[in-house]
Amino acid sequence: MQIQNSPGKLLAAMRASAPLVHCITNYVAMNIAANVVLAAGASPAMVHAEEEAGEFAAIAGALTINIGTLSANWLKGMQNAARSAVANGKPWVLDPVAHYATGFRRQAVAQLLDLKPAIIRGNASEIIALGGGESRGRGVDSRDPVEQAEEAARSLARQYGSVVAVTGAVDFVTDGTGACRIAGGSPLMPQVTALGCSLTCLVGAFAATVPDEPFDATVAALASFAVAGEKAAARADGPGSFGWRFLDALAGLDAAALDAEARVTAA
Repeated sequence: MQIQNSPGKLLAAMRASAPLVHCITNYVAMNIAANVVLAAGASPAMVHAEEEAGEFAAIAGALTINIGTLSANWLKGMQNAARSAVANGKPWVLDPVAHYATGFRRQAVAQLLDLKPAIIRGNASEIIALGGGESRGRGVDSRDPVEQAEEAARSLARQYGSVVAVTGAVDFVTDGTGACRIAGGSPLMPQVTALGCSLTCLVGAFAATVPDEPFDATVAALASFAVAGEKAAARADGPGSFGWRFLDALAGLDAAALDAEARVTAA
């Protein structure tokens, strides 16, 4: 699928507008996710209380929902925020973390899917299971290769009218008709807690920049992560130094370098 806006173009546009991104994410991810969004050039807000999440979603440029540390009260906040985002024409992104692990999670994700996410981002095991297939996932870990999730991703995209991103060694993005693969990143990335959750928040930042182009926004976010990950890994001694080097690499990306180094191919 041919994207209409290059990742570099959208990175420059995102930094110029510095959109407010409403991030409902898990306790483990809050700090790194906020730092990732800031490094990329947007403005994160971690607001999850049911009493205010709906009101806040209406003023943000986009909403992201990650169910990593789910509770009944958080779920109410997520639902209020998603309803508000849709009502106010704001794109929202669903990260169905380990949704297959418990009945509570399965029910929560089913309810959130009914609220029409513009984008769904997950690892291969999560996307396979979300599509009704048998995955090898255990907890939050993916034990399936991305290519085995591609058909499930296409089916989910058609079913829910969403862009679906499967992230892993080579990412896959589809709107149910066209698709792209994004190569890059580093094997160190899964060794740094919550980088995947942070990517979901970054997808929201790009979606806020071009709310009518969720496919291009998703590709731009994944390409930014992939290029920054390669740059960080080239100088890192291990996962500890990779973590801070990744933030520096993301902050140091410029539009021209991103477009020159991103490896995005039609699938």
